[in-house]
Amino acid sequence: MRTPIIAGNWKMHKTLAEAVQLAHEIREATADINGVEIVLCPPFTALGAVEGVIAASKVGLGAQNMYWEEQGAFTGEISPLMLDGLCDYVILGHSERRQFFGETDEGVNKKIKAALSHHLIPIVCVGENLAQNEAGETAAFVGGQVKAAFAGLSAEDAIKVIVAYEPIWAIGTGKNADPATANSIIGLSIRGAIAEMYNEDVAQQVRIQYGGSVKPDNVEAYMSQPDIDGALVGGASLKTESFVALVKGALVKVR
Repeated sequence: MRTPIIAGNWKMHKTLAEAVQLAHEIREATADINGVEIVLCPPFTALGAVEGVIAASKVGLGAQNMYWEEQGAFTGEISPLMLDGLCDYVILGHSERRQFFGETDEGVNKKIKAALSHHLIPIVCVGENLAQNEAGETAAFVGGQVKAAFAGLSAEDAIKVIVAYEPIWAIGTGKNADPATANSIIGLSIRGAIAEMYNEDVAQQVRIQYGGSVKPDNVEAYMSQPDIDGALVGGASLKTESFVALVKGALVKVR
């Protein structure tokens, strides 16, 4: 059985003090929850401090991005070498990175390979925009993103990757994909693409999250779907009560 994973992407929110407080509250509130992988992804400025708060707890730590080179004249970038040993996960290819900072499928693929070579678990984001969704292009577009992301990865590395299906039109909009529809896209377009590249056994081992306006009142509907293994959460991860509710909602996978 694939272990469900709830990851909070704090994006460009929280001062150092606020990040420490939130991490502390989440650590305490989830101490007795078993069977769900929990990950916090604060801004780079708070990674070290949050790591200190959640060390020796069940809560994992992730970065929101990284560059593929280990070092060099890349002002403002963070390398996998810098994250290795500090955190265990890294979000790659988020739609906001693609939209606002020009990230490409090729660059995301380089980052995935760099992350894996430095003991980091990539959480790789894929998803279509509203125009593509309405034009019936979701399956082809998302499947293409998946194949580009996994290009050149061995089967052994592929099963380490976590994929987050985040329809762009649902991120931060209050709109969310119907759970059954999201499950179908994940099963056919994402798991299906991985099966084409490797085999069905590999595809069934890869964990795939849904993201896009996931909230306490709809999380169980998503987690009840057979191909959805968790959630990558934005806004609802910024408050202890709502994030913990999402973690508890994922327990439907292990009951």
